[in-house]
Amino acid sequence: HMVEAHLFPAIHDISPFQIGNIHARMDKVVKGNPYAKAALDTAIYDIAGKALGRPVCDLLGADFRDSIEVTHSLGIMPVDKCIEEAKQAIAEGVLTIKCKTGLDPERDVEVVRRLREEVSETVKIRVDANEGYPSVSEAVRVTRMQQEFGVFICEQPLMGTEMLARVAERIDIPVMADESAWTVQDIIELYNARAAECFSCYVTKPGGLYRAKQQGDVAAALHMNCDIGGSVELGIGNAANLHLGAALQNANLPSVLPVSKPKGAAGPEIAGNYYLDDIITEPFEFRDGRVCRPTGPGLGITVDEDKIRAYSV
Repeated sequence: HMVEAHLFPAIHDISPFQIGNIHARMDKVVKGNPYAKAALDTAIYDIAGKALGRPVCDLLGADFRDSIEVTHSLGIMPVDKCIEEAKQAIAEGVLTIKCKTGLDPERDVEVVRRLREEVSETVKIRVDANEGYPSVSEAVRVTRMQQEFGVFICEQPLMGTEMLARVAERIDIPVMADESAWTVQDIIELYNARAAECFSCYVTKPGGLYRAKQQGDVAAALHMNCDIGGSVELGIGNAANLHLGAALQNANLPSVLPVSKPKGAAGPEIAGNYYLDDIITEPFEFRDGRVCRPTGPGLGITVDEDKIRAYSV
């Protein structure tokens, strides 16, 4: 509704090459709603790239990498099931595991301890509490115990920049901001508060590729690294994520990006695989623990419109 009734009518007469003007108009007609704006932004970049015969990352100004290391994300589930899924993902080539935490401190430490016992020392482990801890002291206590097993990033243990800063000053690994990093202004606030050394850069949270590139560039100027975050998108959104990751020099952290593939296509069964099917026609390449950016013009993908109709509700 937001796209059809408000955003698209405000921009339908502008060239897709005037992305700054497009965002200015969208911001004038609707406050917030970054995910709706991101949908249009992504489509517009795809149109412009196809018109020029160039990939979206070229329109964003850079192509620093052709692939991004995949972090396989383990949800909140029994520890034994976490270990089983992690081992399968690692066997298929994943090099980094992310554990969702923040609900049970004992379980949060146990899952990391068991992972380190069961997998190679070369496998990297990160944790993400999604703001789940009730206090700074508990977040610090749990993270310090997890550090003993080689955790290398503590993602968003608590809500808010001030709370992140209090955790960051008392642990020995970097804090990554996610829910606290929606805008360029958030990045500056996190930096000034010494609350996070890195952040999760989404296409969607700031309102599209245009704004996400601004966010990443500001972070780079402040010597902050990022991963490419998201909501485990299907192939269209994942292609946009990979183009953003190619365009940001500081997007050098392993990322929870799916290995997108339609049903029946070749590819990993567990590693980076979160769906039974996808609406793209060709699978994304997965090699050496990395998912590869589509190389064609625009987003570099073809959408199966029959599947869109079949899966629509």
